Amino acid sequence: MNLQKFLATALLLFCVASAHALTLDVALSRTLEKNPEIAQARIALEQAAGRRLIFRSTAWSDLRMQGLAGVQGGKRADEPTLRPFAFARGFFSQPLFDAAIPASLRRGNIEVLIAEQRLNVAIVEQLHTTRIAFYTALYNDSLRALGEAQRQRLAENVTTQSERYRAGQTDRAAIMSAQLLERELEPRIQDVQRLYEGALLTLATTMGDDASRPAAVDRPSGDLQFATVSYDLASETASALSERADLQLARLLVRAATEDQRIIEAQYYPALDAVAEGLGIPVTVHTANSGSALSSNDVLSSEISGGIAFTWRVVDNGRVGGQVARQRAIREMNEISLRQLEANVALDLKRISNNFRAVEGRWKALTAAVSAADQNVNVIQRTLAEGLSSQLEFRTAESTFLETKSALLSAAYQQNVARAEWDRATGRYFQFSNERKMH
Repeated sequence: MNLQKFLATALLLFCVASAHALTLDVALSRTLEKNPEIAQARIALEQAAGRRLIFRSTAWSDLRMQGLAGVQGGKRADEPTLRPFAFARGFFSQPLFDAAIPASLRRGNIEVLIAEQRLNVAIVEQLHTTRIAFYTALYNDSLRALGEAQRQRLAENVTTQSERYRAGQTDRAAIMSAQLLERELEPRIQDVQRLYEGALLTLATTMGDDASRPAAVDRPSGDLQFATVSYDLASETASALSERADLQLARLLVRAATEDQRIIEAQYYPALDAVAEGLGIPVTVHTANSGSALSSNDVLSSEISGGIAFTWRVVDNGRVGGQVARQRAIREMNEISLRQLEANVALDLKRISNNFRAVEGRWKALTAAVSAADQNVNVIQRTLAEGLSSQLEFRTAESTFLETKSALLSAAYQQNVARAEWDRATGRYFQFSNERKMH
């Protein structure tokens, strides 16, 4: 019966743990779906569609209406004392020639492209943050598990020394030394646990989850895997220059500043518009000057007129020239920023590539060192139980194994982080995204 209860409890705990297990693919998918920064960027894309309409409106016809209504009164023969009246005026204009129209149409399209690339940049940044937080949580959880395993080994050492003390094979100092060695590990485990909780908070925030309830936060599952990577630096650099969303955004900002400058410069050129104006007055409104009630004395003023309007600013007194100079400076600053971003691409990829090689060399060296350190700890622990080794030797061997194993986990973590940085630097993050790539 006790075995059945134990199995049922174990099954329940397994189901609960599985329900809160979180894989990297799920974390990235939820980030795309619920991240607030990405949601704001999507809303900004909808706003950009409205701003495009504003830019395009300069090429469309303009029709305006004015109306006036009221009541007129007075004593006139055969006429009511109070009579309603109304007037209506209409104005129509259609640009025939305006140098700003082509630039405005292009500027409206660029506005949407800018919003699309800003959405892409937000997706890349938030996915990268989620990925780093996921790896950080796995790394610190692995360190915590390593610390717990070491604490179990040290607890066994305390038990062994206690048994040897009761058997009269050692003194009380050996027990105190073993207990001190076990307690020295506790602060390290607590520090790792705090870092783990911090990574979980970051992960929950980027995924759009409620981080105010720590018990409901999903826990990352899996292990940090080390994988040897090899990239063609030249081809990857060329691909990054064409694919990275932030570079495309910077190029669009240069194009937008250029079109804005052309829109301002269009004020130097004449504008030609087709115009029409109409005035409508109902026949029931009396406009005669004689005060007679005879309808023959009524004067009707309804009319419509049209023509071509020509406008040319001949002297601007520096107003247009100053606006052009200011916009030219904005365009040049955007061009400088773009060149800096493009120059940094090759440097970033070269740095990450060097980091790959350094981490791989550390991993190979540490893999052999961990195996030797583990064997050394096991041997010294057995000889210590037999009284053939000292607590100092055991402490030295245990510390060496712990530091070497931690360094091996750190190498795996650094390699995964470097791969994430490489994906961001080369613009590969859309392999995780269901969003349509926008150019």
